[in-house]
Amino acid sequence: MSESVLVIGAGVIGSRVAGMLAERGDRVSVVSRRGSGPAGVAADAADAGAMARLAEGAAVIYNCVNPPYHRWPADWPPIAASVLAAAEHSGAVLVTLSNLYGYGPRVPGGYDEAHPITEATPLAATGRKGRVRARVWQDALAAHQAGRVRVAEVRAADFVGPGAQSAMGERIVRQVRQGKRVSVLGRADRPHTWSFTDDVARMLVTAGTDPRAWGRAWHVPSNEPLSQRQVIDDFARAAGTFCMDNKLPMVVFGMEGDGNITRALLGERIGTLVSAS
Repeated sequence: MSESVLVIGAGVIGSRVAGMLAERGDRVSVVSRRGSGPAGVAADAADAGAMARLAEGAAVIYNCVNPPYHRWPADWPPIAASVLAAAEHSGAVLVTLSNLYGYGPRVPGGYDEAHPITEATPLAATGRKGRVRARVWQDALAAHQAGRVRVAEVRAADFVGPGAQSAMGERIVRQVRQGKRVSVLGRADRPHTWSFTDDVARMLVTAGTDPRAWGRAWHVPSNEPLSQRQVIDDFARAAGTFCMDNKLPMVVFGMEGDGNITRALLGERIGTLVSAS
């Protein structure tokens, strides 16, 4: 049966969620600051009044907002409060896209294949960004448990796939296609979980339409962990390019260096060239 749904955020994931819902026959409105696209509505997700009006009659609200990374502590609290209030007011199910920041670092030793992050891992973030993401879910879950709203949260690892803007996103794919050297963030050989963008969107849609998903957080089903080097090797094989006997040279640099991540994402050559042999 066709339903009215509200997707907040028109980025990589929000646009895919909207597309999947439209293919199901749902009536989709996509909220963004610019209101671009055929189903676009221009509004500020932090504007509680606007969100309440737009949510009227919606069966499900998908919160796919992605504020700039450096603005999470300032932007997420009002956005989360606004969208949660809209869900309470309208009676819509609220499904929020999240990530793994809320878990924080595992001490000692960090997370690895012997100590993976699961949905049962406590939200024990110590940094400001992780704490604010954890609080978004804690507030939503408290409202759910009080019977005021129905909620679910979908947590993804770093994205790979169409449109991904991440450590293994379009910047890397573009370099691989051209057979050029690639800069990576952190350790090139450390196993890492990656979430395919279409799988993320599909999990959000499922969480919003299946009552068994409500009242808890879910991880996006993902393949076995792969290192950045392995992912790039896979990209290279798929693209049919070869560097250093099918193993691309990489540049490793410190993430804590001032501006290093931005410089790398812009394609600037920084760090130390390491042979992949």
